[in-house]
Amino acid sequence: MTTARSQTGTGENLAETFSEYVPSVEARDIVSIKPRYGLLIGGEEREPLQGGAFATIEPSSGDHLAEISEGTQADVDEAVAAARGAFEAGWRDLAPRVRAKYIFRLARLIQDRARELAVLESIDGGKPIRESRDIDIPLSAAHFFYHAGWADKLEYAVPGMRTAPLGVMGQIIPWNFPVLMAAWKMAPALACGNTVVLKPAETTSLTALLLGEIVQEADLPPGVLNIVTGAGETGAALAAHPGVDKVAFTGSTAVGKKIARQVAGTGRRLTLELGGKGAHVVFDDAALDQAIEGIVDAIFFNQGHVCCAGSRLLVQEGIADHLLGRLKQRMELLRVGDPLDKNTDVGAINSHAQLQRITEFVEGAESEGCAIHQSGAPLPERGFWFRPTLVTGLGGSERIAREEVFGPVLTVQTFRTEAEAVAKANATRYGLSAGVWTEKGSRILWMTQRLKAGVVWANTFNQFDAASPFGGVRESGFGREGGRQGLEEYLQLEPAAK
Repeated sequence: MTTARSQTGTGENLAETFSEYVPSVEARDIVSIKPRYGLLIGGEEREPLQGGAFATIEPSSGDHLAEISEGTQADVDEAVAAARGAFEAGWRDLAPRVRAKYIFRLARLIQDRARELAVLESIDGGKPIRESRDIDIPLSAAHFFYHAGWADKLEYAVPGMRTAPLGVMGQIIPWNFPVLMAAWKMAPALACGNTVVLKPAETTSLTALLLGEIVQEADLPPGVLNIVTGAGETGAALAAHPGVDKVAFTGSTAVGKKIARQVAGTGRRLTLELGGKGAHVVFDDAALDQAIEGIVDAIFFNQGHVCCAGSRLLVQEGIADHLLGRLKQRMELLRVGDPLDKNTDVGAINSHAQLQRITEFVEGAESEGCAIHQSGAPLPERGFWFRPTLVTGLGGSERIAREEVFGPVLTVQTFRTEAEAVAKANATRYGLSAGVWTEKGSRILWMTQRLKAGVVWANTFNQFDAASPFGGVRESGFGREGGRQGLEEYLQLEPAAK
């Protein structure tokens, strides 16, 4: 097996914006990274009360990028107090059409600063610029546009119910989609009249802090959005804070369970979007060219750092050998390297710790008798990298077949019948996503009715829209984000007077 190489160290379609390749050096000139970042509390950048900080690292080189302030319980207290003050001082009572104007302004400013956000997202997170510029940032703006449109129409969002904001939202986002996950949570919360305390992931705080600057540029009232950076202890302090009326968390299932225990019995609201082990089912009548592209996108998009990734490929026996041969050929065309090169397909693994985790999974699968196939893509000498990987010869009980790897690693099993496909697809504690490839509409309906997943794609994968709800079942969490259903998560509902 070829192992990974690592070096440790300290709205609008925006495709035209980057229609020509921007060399890494020139792309870097688009952003300005400060040596140190404070917290955003009450509309002001502040130093943490205890003065702590930690380094954020560039995954593609292992180089130090900046010092990020480490918020403590005292900082969380101040942020929650600022959010409560802004909520009670008028944000909740602001005319909905005026609140909509603020959110529309945010959406436009995200578009105006799209280049800067996209480049910084790729530098700080390691993802290919093609994904940041064409997917993450446009979709982030789209969420603000969509929810701005709802701000003065909430009475129609849930027919027969009177709506009111909940209060202060504690929102904790992961490192795989920093801007997009912030948009998913912030946009509906603000549109419904709530205020927010946001805690970004410690390895990818820079774009969340830039989003904070954009909020200030949009002239939102002080305290409507507050950002407290830090690690797990900071997030735990926010999740447990009695002044938070709702917690919205996206991250690992293990942490989600801890938060659920903290919130249980308090009367506070909670939504969780957690891990996944998505089954990607390909039948023998599928259009193979399209299916192979769908498989590649489902697992190698964002280096596999996707909770709804199609990480378990189930192929009907009659086409398994042919499909795998084609898939291996396609993998050899994937380019692993500089995230700021528009031709890069697979960027850097987000952190050294995540690289170690992925490596341990694959080495463990090999020790359990699985066959490992990795692409021959050359890897850069510095940074955190892992080649696109296939794992075959599984029985289904192996750790790599059961647990979320969160990397560019695809496990492969075969099936004979539809019933066997469903049984294998549902043989997991997760339930976030699944995909089905077949030319038969009746088979699509039969499968989607039986697959235990919050989202099921047919003849595609990883397609998102601000108007479409997203979320999981079982140990993939509960609640929805996006769409009208996502709005309900940020509203207090009472029967309307007849």
